[in-house]
Amino acid sequence: MYRNTSTPADDDGCGWFHLSPPRHARPAHSGRTKARWVVLGAGFTGLAAARQLALKFPQDEIVLIEGQQVGYGASGRNSGFAIDLPHDIGAPDYIGDPATARMNLKLNHFAQSMIRTWVADYSIDCQLRSDGKYQAAVEDKGLAVLQAYRSGLDKLGQPYEMIDARDLPEHLGTSFYRQALYTPGTMLLQPAALVRGLADNLPANVSLYENTVITRIEQGDKITLLHADGEFVADELLLCNNAFASHFGFLPGRLLPVFTYASMTRPLTEEEQARLGGKQAWGIIPADPFGTTLRRTPDQRLLVRNSFSFNASGQAQQRFLDRAARQHRTSFDRRFPMLANTPFDYTWGGSMCMSRNHLSYFGSLAPNVYAALCCNGLGITRGTATGTLLANWLAGEQDELTAFLLSSPGPNRNPPEPLLSLGVNLNLNWGQRRAGLEA
Repeated sequence: MYRNTSTPADDDGCGWFHLSPPRHARPAHSGRTKARWVVLGAGFTGLAAARQLALKFPQDEIVLIEGQQVGYGASGRNSGFAIDLPHDIGAPDYIGDPATARMNLKLNHFAQSMIRTWVADYSIDCQLRSDGKYQAAVEDKGLAVLQAYRSGLDKLGQPYEMIDARDLPEHLGTSFYRQALYTPGTMLLQPAALVRGLADNLPANVSLYENTVITRIEQGDKITLLHADGEFVADELLLCNNAFASHFGFLPGRLLPVFTYASMTRPLTEEEQARLGGKQAWGIIPADPFGTTLRRTPDQRLLVRNSFSFNASGQAQQRFLDRAARQHRTSFDRRFPMLANTPFDYTWGGSMCMSRNHLSYFGSLAPNVYAALCCNGLGITRGTATGTLLANWLAGEQDELTAFLLSSPGPNRNPPEPLLSLGVNLNLNWGQRRAGLEA
């Protein structure tokens, strides 16, 4: 028996969620339901896994369970970068081992292709654009990172453009940065709108239950998932709930729910847009992993994302949100003095499932229990790819991408509590201080 030790509890400030096209959440579950397949977690990974299982097993009923509303949790709270390139923040050049990098590149392209197809086939209004991304730097150490990343891209034969300070305002409006490395393959999108659109276009043999919090999992001849108003009885269980898997006793002491925080302005007026200048939509990731991510959205809002905390429970904490909001104001005004004090309409936090060695988990966890977990900050592409490939593998299919994922040793062990929380938060605070003007 696996008893849940923490349940999802995100804050209500996510701009992406509140600005996404309206939808009616599917009803919560009650009673007793039997199914061959149960997928726990309806984010990018779980939605992809349930969809692919339905296609591979058209005669089977697939149950998809979400503890909150679809799009309210982590998948709807990121910055909306569907990144094509390897993004190994543990490697000096963000690339790491070239052979591994090439496989990650194939995984990301595989995911991007599926996202494009789904958005087109179901007419999902999620602001999908192929605008690429800028990795920008202002500190000397950030400039060094760009040069290292450039050398890694050369090894992979991937296109890029180095843009100097004098030319950056034409692209971004702001003259804050000293250099940027532009890569054209990243897709930018509205993440909550995408997952909510996918949830409303699932195959007919997928039953989605929202606002259904599983409190206990029992294993026997069948797998029973219990909640306050009933239970599910499954032959096979897929865990696609990232760090919350550890609260059921799976991969204990290996997953790290690291929260990061974002604020989003009201729409800029036409006069403010003219004052800012630059392109009408873009995305910036920082050269320093502890720096500031920025988006200019198609509806002319500016998003600023930085600040980190380790919340072992996986739940939002107001004190961290308040601290981040203050940093967002400083970071925004520093980059956009021509728009200083433009009010934020929304401020929110969201968790990333990380591991100390930056590796994911893919495959079997226990008899008839399988998982695709821990995207290490690349949830849109990695979650979409691994959810789909996990379903393919369970259908008896295996290709080079599946073999690559199965060969991974997975997340390594963390120190025990309370050393873990103390150490991770100290490291996060130090990293943010050390980022300097990149923050």
